Amino acid sequence: MVEPIQGEAGVVVPYDGYMADVKEICEKHNVLLIADEVQTGLGRCGTQLAVDYDGCKPDIVILGKALSGGLLPISAVLASDEVMLTIKPGQHGSTYGGNPLACKVATAALEVLRDEKLTDNSVARGNQLRDGLNGIIQAGVPGIKVVRGRGLLNAIIIDEPEGSYSAEGKAWEVCIAMRDNGMLAKPTHGNIIRFAPPLTISEKEMNECIQIIEKSVCDAF
Repeated sequence: MVEPIQGEAGVVVPYDGYMADVKEICEKHNVLLIADEVQTGLGRCGTQLAVDYDGCKPDIVILGKALSGGLLPISAVLASDEVMLTIKPGQHGSTYGGNPLACKVATAALEVLRDEKLTDNSVARGNQLRDGLNGIIQAGVPGIKVVRGRGLLNAIIIDEPEGSYSAEGKAWEVCIAMRDNGMLAKPTHGNIIRFAPPLTISEKEMNECIQIIEKSVCDAF
């Protein structure tokens, strides 16, 4: 079981072709590949699924969170008949599985994702964000060491001395400054701050975000 891009670890993006290599190794050793796309799937990383970057087809895909557009709790396990039909009728059940309202909301959310081309917007606005943040680094503004991500799942690494990370370190100070300046984000794993705005974010709104991030970093440093 793998995340195509590690979320809680701080948006760790693997090398191109990583998932295809994992799939090849799994097939070689007769192991099922399960892709956890709860955070990365449904347009978040600029493709329908993050594994699509590598042309990888996992044996099982796990979805959630964005599946209902954030309105109702719903998750899904996707797999081929070869995998799914190993569970026979009556062997497994779920009290709330297949809730009609949640399923209807999920269907509507998927239609919006398709009809409003939110995956394309994820690519465009993600490129805009990373270009803007890298521009801050190139301008010599202190505080941001690395920008990384894909689509609208991104992170910055705050420039703190190795081993000095703490729950109330510079990354936390930057997040508090961002809150005071009108934007919410959270640190993950010490000196990393993750950004995962709505897929509907506009070009103007993203420019405002970049300006807030720059001001907040300057405030903290």
